[in-house]
Amino acid sequence: MNMASSSSSSSSSSSAAAPADAAVTKKYDVFISFRGEDTRRTFTSHLHAALLEKKITTYVDDKLKRGDEIAPALLKAIEKSRLSVIIFSKNYASSPWCLDELVHILECKEKHGQLVIPIFYDTLPSDVRKQRGSYALDPLEQGFENSIGKVRKWMDALTNAANTSGFDSKNSGIGKVRKWRDALTNAANTSGFDSKNYGTDADLVKKVVEDILTQLCHESSCDLQGLVGIESRIEQIESLLDIHSQDACINVGIWGMGGMGKTTLAEAVFNKLSSKFEACCFLRNVREREQKDGLQHLQNTLLSQILKEEGLSIGSTFVRDRLSRTNVLIVLDDVSDSMQMEGLVGNRLRFGNGSRIIITSRNRGTLRQTVEEDKIYEVGRLKPDDALQLFCSRAFKNSRIIDYKGLAEKAMHYAGGIPLALILLGSSFLNCKSKEDLEDELDKLKQFPNENIQRVLRLSYDGLGRNEKEIFLDIACFHKGHGVDEVKQLLDVRGFYATVGIRILIDMSFISIGSRWERETIEMHDLLEEMGRTIVQEQCIEDSGKRSRLFNDEDVYHVLKSNTETSNVEAIFLTSYNIAELPLKRVDFKVMSNLRLLVVYGGYKFNASIDLPNSLRYLEWWGYPLEYLPSNFSPENLVELHMPNSKVKKLWKEEKRLVNLQVIDLHDSTNLTEVPNLSGSLNIVNINLSGCESLVEIPGCFQHLDKLTHLHLRFCTSLKYLPKMPRNIKYLDLHYAGIKELPESQHLHKLTHLDLACCMNLKYLPEMPGNIEYLDLHFSGIEELPESVWSNENISYLDIRDCYRLEKNGKFNQAASILM
Repeated sequence: MNMASSSSSSSSSSSAAAPADAAVTKKYDVFISFRGEDTRRTFTSHLHAALLEKKITTYVDDKLKRGDEIAPALLKAIEKSRLSVIIFSKNYASSPWCLDELVHILECKEKHGQLVIPIFYDTLPSDVRKQRGSYALDPLEQGFENSIGKVRKWMDALTNAANTSGFDSKNSGIGKVRKWRDALTNAANTSGFDSKNYGTDADLVKKVVEDILTQLCHESSCDLQGLVGIESRIEQIESLLDIHSQDACINVGIWGMGGMGKTTLAEAVFNKLSSKFEACCFLRNVREREQKDGLQHLQNTLLSQILKEEGLSIGSTFVRDRLSRTNVLIVLDDVSDSMQMEGLVGNRLRFGNGSRIIITSRNRGTLRQTVEEDKIYEVGRLKPDDALQLFCSRAFKNSRIIDYKGLAEKAMHYAGGIPLALILLGSSFLNCKSKEDLEDELDKLKQFPNENIQRVLRLSYDGLGRNEKEIFLDIACFHKGHGVDEVKQLLDVRGFYATVGIRILIDMSFISIGSRWERETIEMHDLLEEMGRTIVQEQCIEDSGKRSRLFNDEDVYHVLKSNTETSNVEAIFLTSYNIAELPLKRVDFKVMSNLRLLVVYGGYKFNASIDLPNSLRYLEWWGYPLEYLPSNFSPENLVELHMPNSKVKKLWKEEKRLVNLQVIDLHDSTNLTEVPNLSGSLNIVNINLSGCESLVEIPGCFQHLDKLTHLHLRFCTSLKYLPKMPRNIKYLDLHYAGIKELPESQHLHKLTHLDLACCMNLKYLPEMPGNIEYLDLHFSGIEELPESVWSNENISYLDIRDCYRLEKNGKFNQAASILM
């Protein structure tokens, strides 16, 4: 076949011809495969001119040096092009040269990820797909079959004469036709442009050029230079995508707090894999764009990018059918609620087999509604070495890093492995002229957090509900690193919905569950803690008395010193150990009329008179220095009272109504001689009087506390007798108490734990209920055990070591752990 009938008739290129020795190494943006006699002077020339205007280097056959063999040169040109455009015109399939180009283009797509855009110019895609009409290959195939016999004879003769290889049917005409058929079918199944959907060639050219630019930009941005530590993350996302499976559409979620690099990771994966799909779409900033333009605008954008047409409706059955036949890669970036996912990739939208959808979100709960749990990837912090590399690459571009390594490590610790924080900090350090400037910049962060970092993190906070905002601020100000159960208890007392709030904060990456000293704890990134505290401080910069929470000891001291009434303060944590002196004549918390939570550590430093507000729901005061609580304090709202190591002799001089009280903890209050009348405290569940060595009596009203389940009286050495215990008691601790006699106990059907170790004055046990599981009598004065103990089948732990007066000859449960 001569050049005039080939796929690429002579036409100008987008750049001047290169010298012969450079032509081989030239890299092209676009290779155009077309049938010259059909479109050389019409559509192809218009497309080529438009690409020229956009400075896109395009290969056409006039780059061939005179005398070169055309086929090898074209093959090299295809291989060295980033994207191939195939113009399927009426007579394209009548040219074997065109079909050979097509085969090689698709081989490059499969092997090297080359981008391919088919254009069906005055041709039906179905004709190309099924080889009908002008794309019927039957005549070529029949002609090849008729000539096979002659070819075999010629090849055998050549083999005998020249000792060449024999006839290869794979390279025969029939083999070629089969390759052409496969290539036409595969190309027609690739997302492209149909000229009948555009009014003029000019409209079509405009859309094609826009798409070429988009795809080339995506492909070129796949360079990972500067993206520290991202390669392993890309591999993990690819593993979740299972790209080689064609059986179903797979959704993968990328989850993490703001600034962790979710979008960067999704973009890198998208750029790497997009050429493997028939169509692709990267929808950025879904949350922001939905608020600005609406969900329907996003739907229209998605459809136009996938199906290459404007004005399509997601409600059209025909449109949805087309989507179901299209193999797509879609990224939904920064999704914030389930409605966005439902509207863009929900159940009524079915995409073709092998499609993949990547969704990035700060909310794991949102992802769970569309993505299976094991398909959600959490973007964690950068490893220390990667974090240091990223920071230094931005902060010390022209300096020796070794000179500033110590400062760099401090900054890296502040950023805590968050990529965006490292980049922003590095950029601020770049302008520093000396080591002293760098040190000042670091010191400034202690008082004035980086505003750009705070702005990014604040976006997530602004999206929280009121309950979750309040819980987040409480954790940031008071509870980081504390036990989960303890924190939930405090939040519940504050009136918040702790269980659901903590779950949402975990899903939103604000907090995590860690482990310290074999217990679950609430953990929070330092930058989030800093943001939360800054939000509270910004409630009023000048006057700390107008803030909702006081967590800084100096702020608490100044509010107390000013003694000004305020209704803003709701919670205080004070560690007076950190204050050198407290020269206050009066410590009046009563001026804080809405104070609900007060925690004081090192309270013995307060030697002045103390007043408390009636609004308190939770009071914890370690080392309370006075003998009584204020007489004008009405604890009717009090839910929990914790005063360990206090100096109190009696809580109040007169009786108080304690209708809401659930917990009393006065352990190690060695001066306590009397327990308050709790007859009205019908909600109390836990009383801890351990170590109250001056306590001589437990009032009889205890037997009416039907909700009391835990009573701690260990080391109450002056306590000789107990009243009848309430019926729902589960846990009774009398370890090393001075107790001489126990009350009748058979009615205590819920008692499972009884500790009487070291009760030397106790000689006899009453008949025990059959539900006891734990009984410790170690080093006690017990002389005899009742039959109900020896025969109790529920006992799993019984300690009777060093009970020298006890005759150990009874029958006991063989399954129990007996320490004798």
